[in-house]
Amino acid sequence: MKIITHDQLTISNLFVDCLYQGARNGNASDDPLHLLLPVSNQGGFRIVGKKTEPKLVVLTTSMNDPDWPDEVDKETGIFTYFGDNKKPGHELHDTPRYGNLLLKNMFALAHGKLEDRLKVPPILIFAKGGGWRDVVFIGLAVPGAPHLDSNSDLVAVWKLRNGNRFQNYRAQFTILHESMISREWISDIVKGDPLSSACPSSWKTWVEQGLYLPLKAPRALEYRTRDEQLPETQLGQILIKRIHSFFKEDPYNFERCAGKIAEMMLPAIAGNMDFTRQSRDGGRDAIGYYRIGEGASAVLVEFALEAKCYALESSVGVKEISRLISRLRYRQFGILVTTSFVAAQAYKEIMEDQHPIVIICASDIIKLLIRHGINDLETLDRWLKRFK
Repeated sequence: MKIITHDQLTISNLFVDCLYQGARNGNASDDPLHLLLPVSNQGGFRIVGKKTEPKLVVLTTSMNDPDWPDEVDKETGIFTYFGDNKKPGHELHDTPRYGNLLLKNMFALAHGKLEDRLKVPPILIFAKGGGWRDVVFIGLAVPGAPHLDSNSDLVAVWKLRNGNRFQNYRAQFTILHESMISREWISDIVKGDPLSSACPSSWKTWVEQGLYLPLKAPRALEYRTRDEQLPETQLGQILIKRIHSFFKEDPYNFERCAGKIAEMMLPAIAGNMDFTRQSRDGGRDAIGYYRIGEGASAVLVEFALEAKCYALESSVGVKEISRLISRLRYRQFGILVTTSFVAAQAYKEIMEDQHPIVIICASDIIKLLIRHGINDLETLDRWLKRFK
């Protein structure tokens, strides 16, 4: 990873996935963004200009808030970001830094005509990186995504905390196909000329034509490593261990839990899954159908699901994968749900032989649960009891 040290912040360009180091004083002045850009040193939403007519917007995220799981999908270039009404007591748009109102206005303009998109400020995304107050530049973003319409890219979601209901925004942005943002363009933006000669081509294309050119990064490594398949946070490890301990003496009921987890990842699964009898093949696997398309034009593709309730240190190996592959019939695909990880050799064989198997491992399970609001032991326990 490229690193820009604190003494270089005032002269550095912005490089995607580059770490920008702050000071080491142990207070708010350590923040590197106020030296890197003409913004304040605090807040998730930072703007240049008026809040009603911002020239530049900087969004920051810790990427580790289980209640509001911001997420970057680097393979598709889509960034999911939650607004700033994160606790009860305020109306959706009544927040101290006006972040949600800013989101509302930007997304409304993004779905308008050329004269509306001209009013959308460039959006720079930064995530917490390493220690201290260091940050990583995620990229230049625009509101919305190629596959989403105006009803889907900015959604007000409900939350419940301490018996109080409240709303917050879930926003989806497209990270544009730009590896570097120059200081020259940032200066032009501040001067009120975002379409200057220094303007990135993908930004100009979006403003003038409304076309999204996302920064997509297909995986160079075709299979995930052990560490990539296991939860990286302490909370994630606690939750997955609770799932394992809940079902370790009752693996058959884990099948139904695995089926629900599969539906979380693949919401187009149609109808109920058919779980086979417990005595068959030593397990109670499921058969289901995945819907491709809509309405009368939809096609149902059959799949076979297998669940493995293993401890984190125990892998799903070649034997288990071979068993699933042997059960797949013509035009079927497989889904493997495990509370652990798939061993490297087994994963390699799936990819190299192009077997149609969806792997849902421990880290995937945690991301799905948190995305659905299951982010602490109390909530998880209530959810797990549904499968007993």
